[in-house]
Amino acid sequence: MCLAVPGKIESIDDADPVFRSGKVNFGGILKEVNLAYVPEANIGDYVLVHVGFAISTIDEAQAQETLSYLEEMDRLAGMENR
Repeated sequence: MCLAVPGKIESIDDADPVFRSGKVNFGGILKEVNLAYVPEANIGDYVLVHVGFAISTIDEAQAQETLSYLEEMDRLAGMENR
């Protein structure tokens, strides 16, 4: 199973379009992400990230919905470990 996680682009380094990258915020954790597959993405946009590559842009509502599902999964997993 593959999983792509939404994050918000905080900064972009597009000096070289082939290696375009940016800092993406995942709930307070910033990670360097390759943005070459989403040349339309800008600072403030949400992207789906899979193994360090942004694979598509999504709107904020979609990102928040996915994040709430992930939080609920984490909460339920915590209940299972009690």
